[in-house]
Amino acid sequence: MRIALDAMGGDSAPEVEVEGAIQAAPELKGHEIVLVGDEAQIAAVAARHRGLPHGISVRHAPQAVGMDEAPVEAIRRKPDSSIARCIEMAGNGEVDAVVSAGNTGAVVALASLKLGLLEGVRRPGIAVALPTRNGDRTLVIDCGANVNCSPEHLYHYGVMASAYATHVFGKKKPRVALLNIGEESIKGNRLVKQAQTLLEGSSLHFIGNVEGRDIFSGGADVVVCEGFVGNVLLKVSEGLAETIMSMMKEGIQRTLRRRIGAMLCKYAMIELAAKVDYAEFGGAPLLGVNGTVMICHGGSDRRAIAVATRVAAEAAAHKVNQHIVADLRVRRAS
Repeated sequence: MRIALDAMGGDSAPEVEVEGAIQAAPELKGHEIVLVGDEAQIAAVAARHRGLPHGISVRHAPQAVGMDEAPVEAIRRKPDSSIARCIEMAGNGEVDAVVSAGNTGAVVALASLKLGLLEGVRRPGIAVALPTRNGDRTLVIDCGANVNCSPEHLYHYGVMASAYATHVFGKKKPRVALLNIGEESIKGNRLVKQAQTLLEGSSLHFIGNVEGRDIFSGGADVVVCEGFVGNVLLKVSEGLAETIMSMMKEGIQRTLRRRIGAMLCKYAMIELAAKVDYAEFGGAPLLGVNGTVMICHGGSDRRAIAVATRVAAEAAAHKVNQHIVADLRVRRAS
């Protein structure tokens, strides 16, 4: 299996991408990681690590899409960008999966245009795994790919995320919920109410509406929402986790007694930090496109890149897209 890794995407490219690939290589024996980007810059970083190990190759791409560039304009002006080259390789069958921490809009647009959408899918969705109190994870979809959703799009998100949770997370019968301002069926706007009707009439294990606070309780395996809401939810959750950890560290440093107490709780603190660290989950799959595409946080470190690369290989190996298409066919027939 070959995985294309966008070496020029993210806030600290290409350092973290090269280092992430080097860290992932021992775990992906038998697979090949292709670093896609400026060859000279990649070589400079690799030289500081005594070169690239076996299982990592480089594909030159002279252009890079900035995080602040408009996706459509960037696609038009930079046909030889690292993102475009990664997607092109996936479309040609040269690689089995793509991983990028670059401009999310550009990744979504290029993947949709160049790879196309799966049979029966109208819009792709970004599915993000969030930690829960019971040590499990909840898959939230969509977290930013589509901010103009129809009820049918939300229904498709439920089907796609349910398939992913089944075949990648090992959930036998994923519990699917709809994000709303209340649990009662009478609440919500027209979009949510119509989507609820579709989900209730489907063969999915739909458990009804959940509020934002319920996502982290572990009561649902999949939570469906439109991209605008999902992206806000994701950023608020991320900011809250960082703020809580920062406040805890500041409070601990105030007195000697607190510092001694923190030493006794050291391993519990480390465990807590790991649970709320997005690096532990790697990337988020872009479900609905005809290929395996993993989108990473722009601020990903080398560990996050390494995890995302491994998760991309797992998703491709589990043939998630085939299961999504099969599930949509069965549900349409019923």
